[in-house]
Amino acid sequence: MTIPSASRSPNPFAKGLWFADLLLLLVAIVWGTSYGVAKDALVFYPVLGFVAIRFCMTFFLLLPSLRRLARPEGRAALRAGVPLGLILLAIFICETFGVALTQASNAAFLISLCVVFTPFVEWLVMAQRPPVSAFVVAFVSLSGTWLLTIGSNLTFNLGDGLMLAAALLRAFMMVMTKRLTIDKNMSNLTLTAVQSGVVGFGCLLVASLFMQGGLPPLPSDPSFWVCTVYLVLFCTIFAFFAQNYGLRRSNPTRVSLLMGSEPVFGALFASFWLGEKLGALSWVGGALIVGATLWATLPRSMLNFGAVFSTRNIKQESAPIIGAGIDSSQ
Repeated sequence: MTIPSASRSPNPFAKGLWFADLLLLLVAIVWGTSYGVAKDALVFYPVLGFVAIRFCMTFFLLLPSLRRLARPEGRAALRAGVPLGLILLAIFICETFGVALTQASNAAFLISLCVVFTPFVEWLVMAQRPPVSAFVVAFVSLSGTWLLTIGSNLTFNLGDGLMLAAALLRAFMMVMTKRLTIDKNMSNLTLTAVQSGVVGFGCLLVASLFMQGGLPPLPSDPSFWVCTVYLVLFCTIFAFFAQNYGLRRSNPTRVSLLMGSEPVFGALFASFWLGEKLGALSWVGGALIVGATLWATLPRSMLNFGAVFSTRNIKQESAPIIGAGIDSSQ
C-alpha cells in the first residue's frame, strides 16, 4: 500500500482523526485514574449505589441535551443509546465489583485485555477481519499487560475474573457503538445522556431487586463526593463523549489500541495515590503498552504498519456529528 506524500493536499478527515486520537488518549489517562478514585469512594457506599449515583448525576447534568429527542438526531441517539446503555450497565457492574475485590493496579492491567479482544469481536460482529498488524500490536499490548501483572504479583481471584469479563464487554461495546452509530446523524451528548440514564436507573432497579433492605442513606463524608464529582465530570461525561466521538471517526480496533495505555496511567496513579508497589517488570510492561499505543498513532509516513492504522481505511461518515461543534442547522 502506498502512503500519500506530504506534498499532496492535506486530508481534513485525517486532521479530525488526529484530534479524536488526542481525545482518546486523554480518556485513557482519566480512566486510568478512575480505579484508584473509585476504590476510595467504595469505602463509603455499596457498589450498586455508587454506580447509580455516578450515572444518575451524569444523566441530570446532561438533561438539556434530551431536548434533541424531538428531532431526528435525538431519536437516533435514543435508539442507539438504550442497547449501548444496557451493555454499559453490565460493564460497570463487573468493573466496580471487580475494583472492590482486587487491587486498583490489577484492575487497570486486566481491563486492557480489551485491546486483545476487540479485533476478534470486530471480526465476529462486523464481519471485518482486521489485518495481521492489528493482532501483532494487540499481542504487544498483551505482553506488556502480562509483565505488568507479573511485576505486581497478580493472583487471580473473583475480582480479577469480573475485570476480565468487563474487558470482553468493553470490546463488544466499542464494536456495537460503531455498528449502531455509523453513518447516523446523531447527537453525541444525547447519546451519552441516554446511556447514563440506562446505567444509573438500571443500577437502582438491580439494587432494589437484589439488595436486602435496599440502599443505605447517602454518605456525608466530603471525600466521597469529591471522588464522585471527579468521576462524573471527567471519567463519565468527558470520557464517554470523547469515546463516542472517536468511534464514529475511527475503527474499534484502532480505538482500543489508543486506549491501551490506560493500565499504565492506572498503575502510576495506584502507586502514587494508593501506595501500591510496582516492580521493575511492571515498568517494562508499561513501556510495551505505551510503545504499542505510539505504534498505533504515529504518522503513517513514519510507520507503514497495516491498513487498520491508516486513515484511508477508516470510512468518513457523511452525516454531521451533533454535539461535536457542528450544528445540524448549519
